[in-house]
Amino acid sequence: MSKYTIGIDYGSLSGRAVLVRCDSGEVVAESTMDYPHAVMDAALSDGTPLGQDWALQDPQDYLDVLDTVIPAVLRESGVAAEDVIGVGTDFTACTVLPVKADGTPLCFLPQFRSTPNAYVKLWKHHAAEKYAARVTEIAAQRGEPFLQRYGGKISSEWEIPKIWQILDESPEVYEAADHIVEGGDWIVWQLTGVLRKNTCAAGYKGTWSASEGYPSEDFFKALDPRLSNYVSEKLNFPAAALGSAVGGVTEEMARRTGLRPGTPVSASIIDAHVAMPSAGITGPGQLLAIMGTSTCDILLSKEERMVPGMCGVVDGGVYPGYYAYEAGQSCVGDHFAWFVDRCCPAAYKEEADRQGKNLHVYLTELAETLQPGESGLIALDWWNGNRSVLTDYDLTGLIVGMTLSTRPEEIYRALIEATAYGTRMIVENFVRHGVPVTKFVATGGISQKNAMAMQIYADVLNMPVHIADGKQGGALGAACFAAVAAGKAAGGYDSITEAAAVMGRQKDAFYAPIPEHAAVYETLYREYGALHDYFGRGGSDVMKRLKAIRTKIKG
Repeated sequence: MSKYTIGIDYGSLSGRAVLVRCDSGEVVAESTMDYPHAVMDAALSDGTPLGQDWALQDPQDYLDVLDTVIPAVLRESGVAAEDVIGVGTDFTACTVLPVKADGTPLCFLPQFRSTPNAYVKLWKHHAAEKYAARVTEIAAQRGEPFLQRYGGKISSEWEIPKIWQILDESPEVYEAADHIVEGGDWIVWQLTGVLRKNTCAAGYKGTWSASEGYPSEDFFKALDPRLSNYVSEKLNFPAAALGSAVGGVTEEMARRTGLRPGTPVSASIIDAHVAMPSAGITGPGQLLAIMGTSTCDILLSKEERMVPGMCGVVDGGVYPGYYAYEAGQSCVGDHFAWFVDRCCPAAYKEEADRQGKNLHVYLTELAETLQPGESGLIALDWWNGNRSVLTDYDLTGLIVGMTLSTRPEEIYRALIEATAYGTRMIVENFVRHGVPVTKFVATGGISQKNAMAMQIYADVLNMPVHIADGKQGGALGAACFAAVAAGKAAGGYDSITEAAAVMGRQKDAFYAPIPEHAAVYETLYREYGALHDYFGRGGSDVMKRLKAIRTKIKG
């Protein structure tokens, strides 16, 4: 009798589940639910206004996902609950929320319903940038060894800046919170009744390490005396290793979802990192680019190197026995969606509708007719700041070369090319600092849907681009970890590398670089690099000055 696991992937705009056969990796059923509240970046649902660079979510959406997608995959597949041997989850990170001791989010309480800092801070909440800068500055002044594990700079997307913002702006929220938890850990808590911190998110986003723990109390005191007891008071719950079973599905959650009570639930993992087993990667050298609203790059190595501009290196961060490096770009799919939603002429939308095509598809078809360099455009892909290798969220986007004859499809292609140049920056940065990249593998929606984009990446990188097989890489990866939590005796696996070898895979076909295109992109990439360094490394701070003026005027 075949055994199955369920993987649940919590993304930026939706949650999705897959039900997977453990002995083959076949996805038997899948279901997706969009978050009703989506991303609150202008106002809370009650109209309370938000400031610049905020990105909040309502945790009720996460619970609604469980109540919707798990019953749906069980119903669609016809698989009996007793044949589901494990459940795994992954989550965007750092996505944190303040909660009471029983797990109730503070934003559920009447007194905090209109308090923005009581809500979930999504990964792309960048309103804590000034706190991130101070964390980096003070850590550097004190010679804190943990700083080099994160490329020498702490991001506003991470835990400490976001928590410091809560404390500084809404001390009543900080005081009322019994715990500050990652969204992934909170949803596992809701499933099992057991609170644990997953070592992936804690390591990459919480400045925690298995050997050293969190930064010292003295460090937090140096940030703000009110943070002195942050770790002991707000993070006072144990860690759970990846692939371990945190607990079993509670009676209440079994009733709501249709799962068997006691079904093992694995420790959560970051939504990008979880895609590695689903892509069939079991060893070092293969850089996996998880391409969605943003792109996260994960790379395994047997050695630990301090790489400037990386997002982090964590021992066992994805697979035991390997150092897992993270880098990434904070605006990729969001980049293209911005252009389509905000800038594309109505005539293009009308023509796409007439042809019965999605506007992205229509623009791609037009952009495919262009040769590399034909548009005369180069863009800097910083619409949402720069994650790697500059780690600076006060940077903004730029397009150079516009004329009165510039067409929308030329801009669209230039934006795609910009993200490819940014990816090459990351690859070269790893190689230059002693972390080899021998193969490039892409996963996520863009890799499955946009062949032109993948060919551009192959041409810009001048190396083949391989594609993971399957459109739900995150959820499938979570299902792989669920199989490990269940164990071989139950029909799963005893290690994540064993699960990845069977349940994950890459497509046989790949995108090979076109030599004449690669030659043009080599020239264009040098121009991108000059702009990148000029605007990103202090040649001109005009982007930051403009942003400061905007902030002052808008308030």
